[in-house]
Amino acid sequence: MWTSRGRRLAGEGLQRGLEHVLFEAQKIVPLDEGTLERSGRVIRDGLEGAISFDTVYARRQHEELTWKHLPGRKAKYLEIPMNSERDVVLELMAVNVRRWFRG
Repeated sequence: MWTSRGRRLAGEGLQRGLEHVLFEAQKIVPLDEGTLERSGRVIRDGLEGAISFDTVYARRQHEELTWKHLPGRKAKYLEIPMNSERDVVLELMAVNVRRWFRG
């Protein structure tokens, strides 16, 4: 049973979690001129959110495992941090939810 304060705090925690994943993704996104890296965005509406990279080639860069990239840059640049940073994201979200429970 969410109160308006609880929904707001949970949404803020979600925003922080999504921004963290985007930050980590931008560290490994394939890099040429930086266009793909700069196109990363977090979109949140209440308790739902998404991370996207908005170039015509973003999806192909993400999925193409055979393409060569600069050291440290790779395909699956969004999937990797979504999985590896899961516990960090959950903790970022939990901080605000705990604040709500405490009153």
